[in-house]
Amino acid sequence: MKQETEEQQDFVKEVTKMSVDFDRWYTDVIRKAELADWSGVRGMMVVRPYGWAMWEAITRAFDDMIKESGHENWAFPLLIPREYLMKEAEHIEGFAPEVAWVTRAGGNMEELEEPLAVRPTSETIIGPLIKRYIQSHRDLPKLTNQWNSVVRWEMRSRLFLRSREFWWQEGHTFHASAREAMDEVALILGYYRSIAEDWLAIPVLTGKKSPAETFPGAVYTLTLEGLMRDSLALQTGTSHYFGQNFARAYDISFSNRENERELCYSTSWGISTRLVGALVMAHGDDSGIIVPPKVAPIQVIVVPIFRDDEGRAKVERFIESWAPELKAAGIRHRVDWRDERPGDKYAHWELKGVPLRLNVGGRDADAGQVEMVDRLTR
Repeated sequence: MKQETEEQQDFVKEVTKMSVDFDRWYTDVIRKAELADWSGVRGMMVVRPYGWAMWEAITRAFDDMIKESGHENWAFPLLIPREYLMKEAEHIEGFAPEVAWVTRAGGNMEELEEPLAVRPTSETIIGPLIKRYIQSHRDLPKLTNQWNSVVRWEMRSRLFLRSREFWWQEGHTFHASAREAMDEVALILGYYRSIAEDWLAIPVLTGKKSPAETFPGAVYTLTLEGLMRDSLALQTGTSHYFGQNFARAYDISFSNRENERELCYSTSWGISTRLVGALVMAHGDDSGIIVPPKVAPIQVIVVPIFRDDEGRAKVERFIESWAPELKAAGIRHRVDWRDERPGDKYAHWELKGVPLRLNVGGRDADAGQVEMVDRLTR
């Protein structure tokens, strides 16, 4: 995959054809369809409202899943003391090249007594804090999740797929037995598969990472690999079993049923805004992206067609006679009254991947009908 440069035109005038250059098509379509763009900080992106709405749909779906199974959302600090990070040598070794550090603060830029890491992931801040709330086997399992952004100082940037800051959920759970923790790892991978297949319509493969690719500090890692249009696989979610490794490093223990101290078994797992990039790479054509209805910010776009004020009034009355039914049915829709030619509107909404377009002209209003155009099969 080619490295993407950030020194690009302010506006993408034309989307490169997928068949000509898939990587260029991917970048062009994300920027022109207004999903995301680069910011003023190298390697960090701005997620625009249309792209963020897709991520919000994913977060709502997954949040419902984990809450149904007893998980709770927490909020842990952004900054991690160096001391905490260094307690888990294997973990920090795996992340060391990507960690960003805060070394100075305040108006006088005074040097801190101890550097603070900007979280690349939160195991090392959660461990020392969560132990306060685990004393007995009755306190387990402790099923935590948080929605946040993390920073990893990537050298190669690509919108949604690889950026120095990205948004995700990270789950961290603590259990009384290895079997319970391993079941948790499998459960979450099943949730991720449901998000990919049922919500994003992305075909996936699941399996166990090789030892070389296992998450730093984990016993094993289960992975979800999405199959993309360029015939490559993209990692779209991971679920890690730590055994007692992290609990040992941070002394996270509990009093078991025999009243003996025992180390917890822990897991962690995450999906991120990379899923939006996966959606784009899995669905699309030379005209733009194709957004699955469940996560589409706009599921139905209505395009009025008229020549004069009288024609507009007729079409508007007709649309107003049935548009409330779309809202009542919970269908996310919009009527495009912009002063643009119909053909330009068609191209605009095809670029943005709206699943269904309703074209409504004067003759349609007279006949009490609309022209329906499916983005997938148009």
